[in-house]
Amino acid sequence: MSDAITIRPIQPADNADWRRLWTAYLEFYESSVSEDVYEATFERLCSDTHRDQCGFLALQGNTPIGLVHYIYHAHNWRVEPVCYLQDLYADPSVRGTGVGRKLIEAVYAQADADGRPSVYWMTQDFNAEARKLYDRIATLTPFIKYSR
Repeated sequence: MSDAITIRPIQPADNADWRRLWTAYLEFYESSVSEDVYEATFERLCSDTHRDQCGFLALQGNTPIGLVHYIYHAHNWRVEPVCYLQDLYADPSVRGTGVGRKLIEAVYAQADADGRPSVYWMTQDFNAEARKLYDRIATLTPFIKYSR
């Protein structure tokens, strides 16, 4: 397997690899989704009609090793839409090799190209390893998330 890491949009042929990576991401957060959610999410990520819900895969050689999902949405404090980076995952075997940074930078570049320069995300406070990266490439905000 080549050491080169490439980033590309998620494609319909990626379903099995995407599912494997997203399942591992969900399990990290002790969560799961129904089969309907798997199917609907993947369809949206690959669809030309859902242009505001997107994703990239990271590949080492031809092997998918990471993913990122991002969503564009309107924002009341800005004229242009913003970008919410919803899910980011790198296989444990490649963590620390720059995969997460490359995935985030791909979202940054795409958001800039699409006229959505504001990119934000959330993580669990216990996600210390990922937060080391986030602290280098983004600004920590004081906001606390509430949910219904």
